[in-house]
This record gives sequence, structure tokens and C-alpha cells, in this order.
Amino acid sequence: MIEITTAIVYLVASLYGPGNVAVAQDMDNSANTQSKTAVDNPITLESYVRAYFAETPILAEISGCESGFRQSDQAGNVLRGKVNKSDVGLMQVNEYYHGQKALDLGFNLDTVDGNLAYAKYLYEKEGTAPWSASEKCWGKK
Repeated sequence: MIEITTAIVYLVASLYGPGNVAVAQDMDNSANTQSKTAVDNPITLESYVRAYFAETPILAEISGCESGFRQSDQAGNVLRGKVNKSDVGLMQVNEYYHGQKALDLGFNLDTVDGNLAYAKYLYEKEGTAPWSASEKCWGKK
């Protein structure tokens, strides 16, 4: 149940961008399992990205600069780059150059997890070079 709830929260967060979204927490794993909404423990897409990139925090900074920690626009469409419409999602991965490789590796750039996972892969291969255009923003952090 918690997995479904968490997936829904991430989906909603990816559609509407960062903001407080309550997460259901599993309170007990016994036979009498109870769940409640944890209003006191909100999660945002930004906090998810920061946790995801805990070992490579520069990628979280890049996400903030590239997309403002948004996967989708206000209409629910995958966020596209303002300068280059081939840049997609949280990490503004260019699908012209990386779309096929992402698919070959099983990553869907249109999803939060696929976008982040491919960005991690790309970082391991090329460092921060793919995001050099926004370095003035993330480079000072």
C-alpha cells in the first residue's frame, strides 16, 4: 500500500512541480497495520531529487537550475527546454542526443525516475559537461 501511495505522490509532484505533498506512512508492519497521512512529514519533488542524488549533490543543483525541480509544466506535459525543445524533464536531458541510449538502457526520460536515472548514468560517463550551458547557475553552488 505504501508503495502505491508513494508512487501517486511522486506522480502528482512531477505533474505540479515542487510543493508540499503529504505522504502516507506505514505506521506498523504487524497484522493490524495502520496507515495515516503524515502532514508533519511532507515530501516535495525537490527533496526527492536531493535524496536521489545524495551521493552526487551537484546533480541536484543542476536539476534546480535546469528545471526548477519540475518534471512537468502546469498543464501536466513533460517540461521542455525554453531554448531547445529537445531538452526534457527535471534534468533537461536532450532527447535528440540521448533519447535512444536512454531507451536502450530502459530509462524513460518522460518519467521522474527515468530522467533522474539517466542523468546519473550520463554524469558517470561525462561528468557535468552535458549541463555546461547552465554552469553559471549551478557552478557557484
